[in-house]
Amino acid sequence: MSITTTTHLNFRGEARAALEFYQSVFGGDLVVLTYADAGNVQDESEADQVMWGQVRAADGFHVMAYDVPARLGYDQGENAYFVSVRGESVEEVTGYWEKLVDGATVVVPLGPAGWAPAYGMVRDRFGVVWVVDAAAPYNG
Repeated sequence: MSITTTTHLNFRGEARAALEFYQSVFGGDLVVLTYADAGNVQDESEADQVMWGQVRAADGFHVMAYDVPARLGYDQGENAYFVSVRGESVEEVTGYWEKLVDGATVVVPLGPAGWAPAYGMVRDRFGVVWVVDAAAPYNG
């Protein structure tokens, strides 16, 4: 028996742009279902917003997102969550990092850390904080 967890990000009108950006960083397949596609339009101005969307890549990357309807409360919060991306090598995570920093605020520059050969933290242009690191070898 196994269980899988997937980060689900909530936006207010930016879910499609965020998912397209994450696909450009990590690759994979993008799926977007709008409120109109689902026949669940309660406000015409939100018909083309994302009711459910995801990016899933063959290497295991998976993120989901949607646009919170205006009738529901929404506060993105401050540091309410981080999305962690851990790769097997510094080279691998550096490639992701270089794309994520486009239009972003670097919180901790990518570099060596006491617990990992590479670690960094960035708040992307959508306000999502990403923790990027390379797995350290186990020296048990």
